[in-house]
Amino acid sequence: MQIPFGHQVIMPYLILDNADLFVNFIQEVFNAEVSFCIRREDEISIRHAEIHINGGTLMLASSMPDLKKETAYLFIYVPDANTTYKKAIDAGCEIIRELQKEDYGLTAGIKDPFGNVWWITSVN
Repeated sequence: MQIPFGHQVIMPYLILDNADLFVNFIQEVFNAEVSFCIRREDEISIRHAEIHINGGTLMLASSMPDLKKETAYLFIYVPDANTTYKKAIDAGCEIIRELQKEDYGLTAGIKDPFGNVWWITSVN
């Protein structure tokens, strides 16, 4: 089996309202990098984008009348859960679960302004 460079066997694919704003959000909170982005004919909405976060790939597209918004629950390891959690709150996220120590690391749950729930975790 061959997988294109920068891809994994399984990757989340989100369909979002305000996809451009979502990209800005994940760049700010998770230091994400856009590796690929194609716009639709309107040159505004995103037909397909690939975003890299610390070696992981997230794919997304803008919603359309025949392609409805589809959000997700996402688990993400970050270098410093405290810092990422603060960035997320500052970026308008709703707290689902306060930052706390668990057996598997320091973790928190937040819901982003686009409807996705993120479980932010760092191993310490």
